[in-house]
Amino acid sequence: MFDYRLKVFHTVASRLSFTKASEELNITQPAVTKHIKEIENQLATKLFDRKGTSIQLTAAGKILFEYAEKIRNLYRDLEFEINQFNQEHKGKLIVGASTTVAQYVLPEILATFHSYYKDIKIELITHNTEIISSLLKEGKIDVGIIEGESQSSFFEYHPFKADEIVLVAKANHSLARKTLHLKDIYHLDLIFREQGSGTQEFIQNRLKEKGIQMEDLTVIMQLGSSESIKNYLLHSECMAFLSISTVLAELKSNTLSIVDVKNFSIERNFHYILPKGEQSQLIKLFLKHLSNN
Repeated sequence: MFDYRLKVFHTVASRLSFTKASEELNITQPAVTKHIKEIENQLATKLFDRKGTSIQLTAAGKILFEYAEKIRNLYRDLEFEINQFNQEHKGKLIVGASTTVAQYVLPEILATFHSYYKDIKIELITHNTEIISSLLKEGKIDVGIIEGESQSSFFEYHPFKADEIVLVAKANHSLARKTLHLKDIYHLDLIFREQGSGTQEFIQNRLKEKGIQMEDLTVIMQLGSSESIKNYLLHSECMAFLSISTVLAELKSNTLSIVDVKNFSIERNFHYILPKGEQSQLIKLFLKHLSNN
């Protein structure tokens, strides 16, 4: 129900990329450009500044993005309110989520779900991606939400949220404002997540694609959570690859900083996973809410 042109704008503004927006919306890049141009013509203002291959929101674009976010949320609330009529939803769901998703993505989603469906009880179990997959296979949870890349023939995998993994250091690090080359990684002191972490799996795979093996890097320590890694970085000269979702507050407060690595990025999707076959109406209801956020 969300106005499609506004949805296109919202996606481009969120991703700051016409290419990524076209992939996410499954339309061509010229179609994305056409929708943006139509909005700019209608409002008689420029929404994006283009600098080389990157784009930024203009002052007008930032205002429109704020309102687009509000309108999107209003449409979402309207749809759920209408769906409440003549329906009675009761029961319990056990949701398993990998650490990053459970700490930084799910809390707001679970809170809004509870505001709509107060008679549905949700239990959240948090482990790394490997353990969540095992729990789902054993039938101990109803749905898994993970960040890992490996896939099993036991499950159906559905992307629901885009994410990016970035190199991070404390804000006053000597390299915080510089652009590194990939080969510079060999000379860094690095902190990583534990084996079994979906984030760690993604990092290792992307580095391996560039010919970089973990055993060739200077790994100072492996820690079991993004929170532990962030706090370690604040008190050391180390760097770490972390999900952008985990460092938004620190970037805003200027305690941590993203270190750019030229011609290298790690993009991924968070997925929800299900056993193959028909799902209960309760699970379908939760997944619909998940997909709308």
